[in-house]
Formats: sequence, structure tokens, C-alpha cells
Amino acid sequence: MAVVTRPPRDVRARYAAAASPMRLVAERAGLPLLSPEDINAAEARADVEMGPVVSRAAKDRIESYIALGVEEGAKLVVDGRGFTIPGHDQGFFTGATLFDRVTPKMRIYQEEIFGPVLACVRVPDFATAVQLVNEHEFGNGVSCFTSDGNVAREFSRRIQVGMVGINVPIPVPMAWHGFGGWKRSLFGDMHAYGEEGVRFYTKQKSVMQRWPASIGKGAEFAMPTAR
Repeated sequence: MAVVTRPPRDVRARYAAAASPMRLVAERAGLPLLSPEDINAAEARADVEMGPVVSRAAKDRIESYIALGVEEGAKLVVDGRGFTIPGHDQGFFTGATLFDRVTPKMRIYQEEIFGPVLACVRVPDFATAVQLVNEHEFGNGVSCFTSDGNVAREFSRRIQVGMVGINVPIPVPMAWHGFGGWKRSLFGDMHAYGEEGVRFYTKQKSVMQRWPASIGKGAEFAMPTAR
């Protein structure tokens, strides 16, 4: 889940004039803008970061959520269904999908889709955004994109999620941070990776020593206590 704070006035003006929210998001991120025809005509390249989903069942499940979002009344801005790669027509590809005007009562907001589907929920202010995140039953990862240091500090302090990124998706590299969430996004007592990952595979041993020669009254055989 990502929270985007109120952008500068010039950005808001371009947002209002944009054909879709995805266009402005791509522009701000420096991503190329391709039409569905361009995407379907593109050959696989070495710089591609995301391939097909894992199975036909996964593809069908993701696309069923896209259909559900439309049925629930969300605005489908970019539809990734029917995405194909020439020469790989049997591949389990699902294109990037963007929903706008999503509400917290919709299943595409409440449930994890595990696919390239982004759901945009609009809120009037920062406090409502924090409340929205904290009231969700899951708490794996969240990010806040902002140019305001106070917003970033308050967001990271108030948010009830296990992994928090400020102007980055989640804390990376993962090996240096505990990977895992809070609430229903955590299984067991410890996170993977980071210090907790090392602790999970570590067998603790406690050793206490006292040397009679250094104790004025000689050896003591009672349990040591704090005095």
C-alpha cells in the first residue's frame, strides 16, 4: 500500500489535464508511456523486470479480481487483461492494471490480489490516510511518497505496518532489514531476514562467572541477586 501526499500546484494542474492518473504516475517515475498496442507489439527484452505470473490458475484468479473490481464499481483506468507477447502466446501474462475511485468496502481493496493490479483509494487528508492503513487487517508493507519531512516523520511514527518506506516501496536491501508485517501479515513470532532472521537460527547460551580469589569473603554458593 502506498500513500501519496498532496503534490505541488504545478503537478496538480498536470494531473487534472492528464488523460489518466497512470500517465502522471508514469511521468513522475520516469517510466515510458506505451499504448496497449505498443505493449502487445513489444518483443521481450533483457531489461524487462517482470515476467508472467506463476500459473494459469494464478492468471485466472488475478483477472477474476479485475472483473470483480469493475462489478463493484471501481473505475478501470488501465486494463491488463488479454495481454500477450508475440511468440509466447501460451504464457501466463497479465498486464499492469490500474483502478481508481476504489473504496475500502470493495474486495479488491480488502484482499491481496498477488498480481500487477493497483487500486487507488482517495482520501481528503493525511490523518484519514493513516487511519485507512491502520484499520486494514493486513500490515505487511506500506510506503509514503512526499517532499515534506514532517509528513514522513509522522507517517513512519503513526503507521501500524511492519515495513515502511519513505519515497521507496519498502526497506531495501532485504538482507539488512527484517522482512515481514504486523497483524495478519505475520506468521509466527519473528520476521525473516535482518537481525531477527539471524536470531531465528541462533541457539542462545548464557554464561555467568565468579572467581573466588577475587571475592573478599570467599566462594558463595547462593544464586546471585541484584543488590
